[in-house]
Amino acid sequence: MERKWDYEIARAGKDRRNWEIWKGEAIRRWAEGKALPYYGILDGAIICEATALLSRDAVQNAYGLVDDKTVYLSAFRTIEGCQGRGYFSELFRFLLNDLKRRGYTAATLGVEPQEIKNKAIYLHYGFTEQIKTAKETYPDGTEITVEYYRKRL
Repeated sequence: MERKWDYEIARAGKDRRNWEIWKGEAIRRWAEGKALPYYGILDGAIICEATALLSRDAVQNAYGLVDDKTVYLSAFRTIEGCQGRGYFSELFRFLLNDLKRRGYTAATLGVEPQEIKNKAIYLHYGFTEQIKTAKETYPDGTEITVEYYRKRL
């Protein structure tokens, strides 16, 4: 987990401080049982990831996104060179099946409206029920608009 976050921080450029804060939050949430990180590993290297957030206090705008039976998904990343090869799809199917096995009946996620490609991917995965649109704030104060969607498991 540390190694993957350090990789992301090294790539962050001017947003490095946000990534350093997100790393600390991610590790703390995992240690407290509020998050389940999932990693795709190829030849000993982490090539893709996603995180399931299990607690309302781990998610901005949490109302309607997280509860005892609903999990919020975030941090979808695949390293360059491994994108478009189906690695993340395999990890994502595993993640959804694992969460269902753990008793969750729905998953939610958020996407910025201008991320057309990502929205199409999420719709393909069955995240078709739009819940709401709201603002999120990064650690540095940057504000973004996010559309939230749900999928029944």
